[in-house]
Amino acid sequence: MMNTYLEYAARGKNAWWRYLLTPVLGLLLTGVAGTALALALTLAHLMPPDIAVQMQQPKFIGPFYLGIALCFGLLTVCFAFTAYLIQGKRPADIIGQWRTKFFVQGLAIWLCVQAALALIDFAIAPGSFSLSVNSGTFKLASLALVGILIQTFTEEFLFRGYLTQGLLLAFKKPVPAAIVSGLLFGSLHIPNGWAQALNAVAFGIVCALIAIRTGGIALTCGVHLANNYFGAAIVVSGSDVFRGSPGFITQTAPQLLWWDLCLGVVTLAAMFWLVFRRRYFCDAPAG
Repeated sequence: MMNTYLEYAARGKNAWWRYLLTPVLGLLLTGVAGTALALALTLAHLMPPDIAVQMQQPKFIGPFYLGIALCFGLLTVCFAFTAYLIQGKRPADIIGQWRTKFFVQGLAIWLCVQAALALIDFAIAPGSFSLSVNSGTFKLASLALVGILIQTFTEEFLFRGYLTQGLLLAFKKPVPAAIVSGLLFGSLHIPNGWAQALNAVAFGIVCALIAIRTGGIALTCGVHLANNYFGAAIVVSGSDVFRGSPGFITQTAPQLLWWDLCLGVVTLAAMFWLVFRRRYFCDAPAG
């Protein structure tokens, strides 16, 4: 099942030290470029003095989501440049086999899943939901799409693309590669709480296996975009990183936190079953 994915992974120079050097230099270059850009904007008086605070709070829609787009976009560009410089890997090598239909299907399927999970929560605790539409909601809907599209692509590019490819080359088997990839992905979500971190581990493992199965990150990009956008603009939880966003609906139900984790794992297992049972999702020869 992993022939196409392995073919993309094997492109370029894959010595272990190159796989360690690329992310280090990529992050360093991102920091330097980001600092230089911030300095230039400050000297040109194009940045408000409290921009750092605004970029950390979703209620400031423009700075928060455009800041996400800028930071993650810069990371993608710098990482792609260092991967090409150090390993001779092109961005297309890391993305793998891109099929737009898989991206659209992943987006549609996971939006439906998120809506179904929200309805289950509503049936259990209807009082935890409230309409929160205001004058900023439609601005949020557009800017969040831009920011989260770039953010989720970056995470898929780095974790289900670059990292999982390297792990698969090292382990030669998809399951251990996916588990390690998922654990690393989940570790970055620990500051958001253990429930979200564990959900991210399951999400990372399943998405890594799906990327290997389909030969690229198109399907997982669609799933990831649907997952994050739904939580940022459609049903906003009062206990996650998007709290405070003027989404269409707000849900405040901390008592359902672990219940939602269990439901999320079940739906991820169902997605895993769907992709692996249907030959439609099999990889195709690399182009």
